Amino acid sequence: MKFNTKLIHGGVSIDETSGAMSIPIHMASTFKQKTIGESQYEYSRSGNPTREAVEKLIADLENGHSGFAFASGSAAISTVFALFSSGDHIIVGNDIYGGTFRLIDSVLKRMGMTFTIVDTRDLDAVEAAVRDNTTAIYLETPTNPLLRITDIKGIAQIAQQHHILSIVDNTFATPYIQKPIDLGSDIVIHSASKYLGGHSDLIAGLVVTKNAELSEKVGYLQNAIGAILSPQDSWLLQRGMKTLSLRMQRHLYNAQVVFDYLSTQADVARIYFPGDPQNTDFTLASKQMAGFGAMISFELVAGLNPEKFVSRLNVITLAESLGALESLIEIPSKMTHGAIPRDTRLANGIQDELIRLSVGVEDIDDLISDLDQSFKQLKS
Repeated sequence: MKFNTKLIHGGVSIDETSGAMSIPIHMASTFKQKTIGESQYEYSRSGNPTREAVEKLIADLENGHSGFAFASGSAAISTVFALFSSGDHIIVGNDIYGGTFRLIDSVLKRMGMTFTIVDTRDLDAVEAAVRDNTTAIYLETPTNPLLRITDIKGIAQIAQQHHILSIVDNTFATPYIQKPIDLGSDIVIHSASKYLGGHSDLIAGLVVTKNAELSEKVGYLQNAIGAILSPQDSWLLQRGMKTLSLRMQRHLYNAQVVFDYLSTQADVARIYFPGDPQNTDFTLASKQMAGFGAMISFELVAGLNPEKFVSRLNVITLAESLGALESLIEIPSKMTHGAIPRDTRLANGIQDELIRLSVGVEDIDDLISDLDQSFKQLKS
C-alpha cells in the first residue's frame, strides 16, 4: 500500500463487528471475559480497541513492528527512557525540546542515569561520546527550534556497531517526510499533538518500535507505567491522521513561500530552515527528507524587539505548540525552551531573540500580508 492509501486504510480502519467506517470510541474501562486469560481485551490500560487502531496505524506509517499511544509526547518520551536503568549512559542531541531537557536534567539524572550532550550532526563527536555503559543515542531531526538535520542512517550505524539503541523524535518531519526506521533507527517518537493530530484539539504521544523484542519491552512499560492515550483522544488522533498528506502538502508549500519572503526582509538577520540552500544541512535534508517541513525559526536584526513583532500579528497566533492548521508563533527562550538554563541555551545556539514559526494552511497571501504589516510596525 502507498503512504496516502495507508493513511485511509492502514491499521484498523473499519469496525469488523458492525462494518462501521469510523472506529467506535470504546469508553469501557473493563471487558467481559469468556474464560480467564483468553480474551483479547481485559482492562483498558492494558489494551483498548480504539487505542489499538491508532497504534496499528502509526506502526504502518512508520514501517515499524508495533505502535504505542500515550497521554502526551512527554509521556511517550518518559516511557522510552524507562527502558534504561541507573548507571546507564545516554548520548543526547544538543538541540532538543525544552520539556525533554527538563525530563533529563531534573528527573532522569536524579534517578542515576548519565547523559552526554553533543551535536549529533557531528558523527565523530557522537562516536567519541560512546562509553562502555552507553545504552542509547537520542536525537531530534529536524531539531526544535533550530531545525538542524542529523544523518539518521549514520547515527544508526554507530548505534549498531556498539550494540546500543538509536532513538529519533520524528515530530517535526512526520512519516510523510521521513521514516527513521527505514534508515536504521530502533525507536521513533512523536508528539502526536502536533502534525499527526493537526487540529489543536488533543494531547498525545506515539512510539514505534523496530522489532518484536523492543515491542515487548515498550508494551510492558506502557502497561506498567500507565500513561496511556484515552479512547476519545485515540479516535480524534486517528481521524486527524487520515488527512496528514493533504495538510502537509499545504504546510510545505506555505512554508517555502514564507521562507522566500523572509529572505527578502532587511529586518531579518538570520533564518533557520532546512530548505535554505545556504544552510549547511541542506544537502543532507534534500537526501534524507521528502520535503523540508513547515517550521521556520528566525532572528531579527539587533535592536528590534521580537516580542513587539509577534504581538502585532493578527492572522498568525502567538501560542506554544506547532503543526496545527493555524499558523503559530512563539519565542522559545521565554516559552517552549524556558526550562533550559540561559547559558546552556545560548551555548547551543538558541538566542534570546529567536522566533519560531509553525506555518499553517491559511491562504498564503494572508500570511504574507500579516508578516508584512508586523514588520512595518516594528520601527514605529
